This record gives sequence, structure tokens and C-alpha cells, in this order.
Amino acid sequence: MTEFSFADRYGQRPSRWQGVAIAFFIVGGSWLIWAGLHHSRPEISATLISFQAKNDRSIEIRYSLARQNSKATVTCTLIAHDYDKNVVGEIEDRIAPGDGHIERTSVIPTRSQAVNAGVSRCRLTSP
Repeated sequence: MTEFSFADRYGQRPSRWQGVAIAFFIVGGSWLIWAGLHHSRPEISATLISFQAKNDRSIEIRYSLARQNSKATVTCTLIAHDYDKNVVGEIEDRIAPGDGHIERTSVIPTRSQAVNAGVSRCRLTSP
């Protein structure tokens, strides 16, 4: 008596998914490696250090900026929020070419009392 085999009884189909899975793995893995390396070294990086309310109409913010190209002009949008998270102040802080890593202190004028401040975004601008 021979051993029972489902492949003999029902027939065995060739598996076609292996080629697609390998291609997907190669393309997906390549994209994942590229995305990880590309986004781990951003062109501009801003970090909030501190903020302090000066009075009811202004808040001071201190932040650091790191840029790969020290010859580039950078514009950062700084915002101030009130207790209800409404934007009560916003300025564009333009940073001239210079060092690759700098610390800045700026004052944001506000329309009412601000409780916190932050760096909304930083972008490269033309001189």
C-alpha cells in the first residue's frame, strides 16, 4: 500500500505567486532603504529650545536650526498660541547664510496673551 498524497489525487498546480512576491520584495525593500536614508538626513531641521511670555502682547521663543547648506537662506514660520490653542501671533523669521548650526531668539508679537510658541516650519528661500 502506498502513502496517500493530495498532490497525486487532485493534481499539483505550479505556484505563480513566488515570482511576484520576490519582485515585490526587491522593489519594496529598495524603496524602504531609499526612504529611510533620504528622510534621516533632512535639508533643514529646527528644534524648539524654550519659550517665555514677556507680557500680554508678546512671547519670546528660542530655537536651534541645522542646515546642510550653510550658504542657503532659510525662512522659519514661528507661531504663538493662546490657552484655547488659537493662533494669536505669527512671524516669518528670515535667517541669512552663515553657520550650519545656529541658535536664534525671536520675539513674536501677539494680539492676546500667548501660553506657548513653536516653530511651524522652516524652508529654503531665495536671497
